[in-house]
Parts: sequence; structure tokens; C-alpha cells
Amino acid sequence: MARYTGPVCRLCRRHGEKLFLKGARCFTPKCSFERRPYPPGQRTARRRKISDRGLQLREKQRARVTYGVLEKQFQRYYQEAVRRPGVSGENLVRLLESRLDNIVYRLGFADSRAQARQLVRHGHIAVNGRKLDIPSAQIKEGDTISFTPRGQRSAYYQVVKETIKSKQVPSWLQLDTATLTGKVIAPPEVVPGQTHLFNENVIIEYYSR
Repeated sequence: MARYTGPVCRLCRRHGEKLFLKGARCFTPKCSFERRPYPPGQRTARRRKISDRGLQLREKQRARVTYGVLEKQFQRYYQEAVRRPGVSGENLVRLLESRLDNIVYRLGFADSRAQARQLVRHGHIAVNGRKLDIPSAQIKEGDTISFTPRGQRSAYYQVVKETIKSKQVPSWLQLDTATLTGKVIAPPEVVPGQTHLFNENVIIEYYSR
């Protein structure tokens, strides 16, 4: 299945809640979910009961949409989460949170994960001083994330320097606003309802059927 390229606000309406896929726009009255808080498509009064299997599928799709991950890649994250010691659901969230594009978003270098993915793809992000253009790269504790020399010459870099102070960074990340350099100082935290908007345990149940 190819990557979804349609309007992302439609995805929020489909899942029945804000997934914050458009950055700052999601916090304004222009948000499509605020104006039309009902599923897309033809409206009908008929309501279908969703099975347990359907609820599990919905949680999995919500996680995929949030992090912009395709199905096969998401299955590999599940397999790795189960293989690692500890709680499989928490392992899955940590794997998703450790993606390079997600950390760029968490540091405030981008307003959304899609924008962070574009920054990485265009060669504007460096890990430990070396350019890394793979959005799915797993970042480890102790790694530093910064802009490449090419990224620092862009007009976008100046915009980030002006707006970065108004953004909050998770406790497991450290940010130097003067040099726009971030560092992973601890494993990603797992707080349902704050770090993510899906039930990771339901996703584990979906794949372990």
C-alpha cells in the first residue's frame, strides 16, 4: 500500500479525534475537525456496531497515521517490540518515539511529523554531526540532533530560531535553543494520553491473534 497523500484532516475526522497532523493549524478555528466533527463521506443515520476486532484495527490505524508509518514497517516494529524484554506495548511506543523524524518534531524543529520527515529527507538534519536523511532511523540515548550546514543556511532555520523558545520539549530530550542542538538523555517516556493518543496494548492484541 502506498503512502497516503490526501488531506490529513480527513484522517482526523475518520478516527473521530484530533491527531494533530497539521501542526499549529490544529489549534485554530480553521481546523477541519472543529468545523466538521463527523466522519467524511455521505452522512447516514444508520449506526453500525463495531466488533472487538474492528476496535483493535482502529487503534492500529490511529497509531500508523500518527507516526506516518506504512503497514509492513509497522509490523516490523511490532515484531521488534515483542522480541525485546519488558512490556511489549511500551516497547512499541518507544520504538515509534525513537524515530528520527519524531524526535525532530518533539524538539520543536518542525510543527508536525510530516514536516519533520521532509526536513530529514532534504538533508537538513544531522545526527552526531553527520547528515542523516532516513526519517525512520532509530536514535539512541546520548545521540545529538542538529541542523546541517545546509540547513543552517536556509530561511527556515531563522524561523525556527525565533519560534523555538515557545515550544515545550519532553523530559527525555534536552535542547540548546542558542545552537538549536538537541540530545536524547533518556529512553522515551510512555504516558498514555500525553505522548500518544492510542492504546498500545490493544495493538499488541491485534497482531498476536
